[in-house]
Amino acid sequence: MNVAYTDQADTGYRLAEQKAAQYFASLYVQVKEKTYVPILTEDILMWKRKHVRRYSWLSFFSSGQRKPDTRDYHRYIGWLHYTGKLDGYLDRSISYIYMRDLGKALDSPDTKASIHRMVADIKKHLLQSTKSDGGGTPDGMSLAGLYRWGQKEGIENAVIWVIHKLKQVAGHIPKEMNAEHAQRKLMKIIVGVVLHVIEDMDDSVLPAERSARLDDAIRLGYSYGLTYPFIDDLLDSGVLNEQEKEQYSHMIRTALLTGTVPKPGDWGGNNVELIRFVHAELRDAFEYIKGHQRPETQETFFEQANVFFHSQHIDRIKDLSNARYTNEELYLPIILKSSSSRLIVRSVLSAQADEGFDERTFFYGIYNQLADDFADMFDDMEDEAVTPYTYYLKYRGQRADLINPFELYWAVISHLIHNVYDSDAKTRDVILDRAINGLKRCKARIGIEKYNEIMEIFSSGNPDFNRLIQKMVRKADHVDFFDKLLRDQIITVLRNNRQEKECFSNTFSTVRDEINSQLQIKQPSDTPPMQVSLIDTANYTLEGDGKRLRPILTWVMGVNEYGLEPSAIVPLLRSLEYMHTASLIFDDLPSQDNASTRRGRPTLHQVHNSATAEITGLYLIQKAIEEQSSLVGFDASSVVSLIQYSSKRAGEMCMGQAMDLDSKGKKLTLEQLNMICFYKTGIAFEASLVMPAILAQVNEAEIALLKKFAYHAGIAFQIKDDLLDVQGDLERLGKPTGQDAENNTSNFVTILGQEGASQEMWEHYCQAVEALQEMPRNTAFLKHLLNYMVNRDS
Repeated sequence: MNVAYTDQADTGYRLAEQKAAQYFASLYVQVKEKTYVPILTEDILMWKRKHVRRYSWLSFFSSGQRKPDTRDYHRYIGWLHYTGKLDGYLDRSISYIYMRDLGKALDSPDTKASIHRMVADIKKHLLQSTKSDGGGTPDGMSLAGLYRWGQKEGIENAVIWVIHKLKQVAGHIPKEMNAEHAQRKLMKIIVGVVLHVIEDMDDSVLPAERSARLDDAIRLGYSYGLTYPFIDDLLDSGVLNEQEKEQYSHMIRTALLTGTVPKPGDWGGNNVELIRFVHAELRDAFEYIKGHQRPETQETFFEQANVFFHSQHIDRIKDLSNARYTNEELYLPIILKSSSSRLIVRSVLSAQADEGFDERTFFYGIYNQLADDFADMFDDMEDEAVTPYTYYLKYRGQRADLINPFELYWAVISHLIHNVYDSDAKTRDVILDRAINGLKRCKARIGIEKYNEIMEIFSSGNPDFNRLIQKMVRKADHVDFFDKLLRDQIITVLRNNRQEKECFSNTFSTVRDEINSQLQIKQPSDTPPMQVSLIDTANYTLEGDGKRLRPILTWVMGVNEYGLEPSAIVPLLRSLEYMHTASLIFDDLPSQDNASTRRGRPTLHQVHNSATAEITGLYLIQKAIEEQSSLVGFDASSVVSLIQYSSKRAGEMCMGQAMDLDSKGKKLTLEQLNMICFYKTGIAFEASLVMPAILAQVNEAEIALLKKFAYHAGIAFQIKDDLLDVQGDLERLGKPTGQDAENNTSNFVTILGQEGASQEMWEHYCQAVEALQEMPRNTAFLKHLLNYMVNRDS
């Protein structure tokens, strides 16, 4: 390791440590002498006037809505607006974000104007989304909402890129880690970096430059945010053993000291694949950040990154069984890691800081860290992690010298209000709002009894001051924050998505197995030899490893949504798969796509010949009609309507294939390609949805929505197929790649290019999602099917 780099990094860390020691010493004096108590008591009494209302008997007769649970996102936003509280709610929330994440002083006229604009923009968006969607995932947390924002800003490619990256990260988070919290922290960092960039731009920035800077912000945010799940959380978890943690930490420190990510080295055990993925992602992220540093900011970036990582490391390796840690050893690392984690964001962006930004950010960090450690105290105790709270709880009876972290927390608040933010009234209100809100949330989470028990311990030195605090916790109102609402909502959305995805996968697997068991065509004992041969070739094609998307979709909609009897719709399931398999046989013929492999096996014409394949395809189509006509237990006119619909759609599929064959060698327009795609692929998805709806006698308005969804979902599915044709591999796909290029066939990639095709796929994805939002039924399965379609690898 380069000695000069190491010496420079150590010098930088020592200087930061000295500054942290001076800060801690001033806080120590305030705690010991309790000088913060009278000052903060006066602050709280002034703050109380806004937040503790006197209720008169008339209030019992006043009209109004009861406050809904904050977990009901849309109703809660609607209630805030109805009661006139939304403006104040957003103002304190955005003000806090500007102070915490952007390092702004709230008394600055420019900052006030920026907050006012952002509050107005967010309010407008919230009210629009509340009107358009009475429930479900808020727009900003959905893939469709994110992509629509990307379109508006002209950064679709960056959004597509980060969606793919987030999917990869989610798929590699070990079960020992909290997946939802790891993903939330990563998304929070990306949003934070984007906010920094937006705040640095004004109306004079041209659209092209704005798009370029936002594009970079998303990629930089991901690159920096990746350190939280795959450095911070990974090292805090029990995934790696002590030797692996040491090896991993050495690798990170080497990268920060040399500016180059070392090779991963030798890894054994169960974590080899995880380390390979994490190493590759972090290496690319590191190089991306480094490549975006100006020469004059590179040194600052590496220095701050080293302070952050080294202070984290020192804090992480503490042992709760060690009773000899000094107050300085407990607090200096958290002052350094909490401040440097925010300072490094500006460094990552190579951005110019406002006057006083570094100082405000340095002093602010520990406030947030002490609040977070208080919230996580019981989890940390269970994990035997060392934080000021867990250490004090364990050793307060043995160590009279230990500083009470709860007292230090209030001393920090007093210091921030009066020494850092110059006694600004708005800053005082926002910081105290946040502090009381944190205690309210803790009380609600752990229960009154446990909360009071903890407060007895941490406030024993200041009983009068604590009584004032607890009175505010009981009586104060209007201290909720939008970012907390979003945090809870994101966790809920991620958790629900995981559960829904598991349910989707289980349903998909179970129904697929059931369908597979029903597909084989039986051979009666008196079957003529020629028909035996025909049944054998048909069964050969049906035995392939097909996804069975279409009959699965029919089963889920028919049984789960329309209440049809599972056994009664088996003929319909068979007919759909017979029709689909027949279409694949014809597609693969030498006269058409000339494919050699399908569903992981040689195509039928390769095993036999083209004539046999053609006859088998026709046979399966006739079997499909036979199955439909055998549907019993349904209204006869509905069955006739289903057969008429099926026949018409089968004819249109043939027309789509004819159009496709006629287009070979020709350059198609996007409109022509969409039409061919719908007739070839989209109709089959439509039939899977509409046919069970016909049997269930669903109304025409809902059927129209099903058709709209199927149209866009089918095209999105086909575009993904075209992308996989150039990006996929034979082993995963079960069929050769590059077929379209070899056959001189126009597709979405040849017309639009890979980036353009991806954008077109996401546009159809969004339109399919928007159709689902109008559906009067539970669409979780369809939503996850759609996500599967655009995110699949095969």
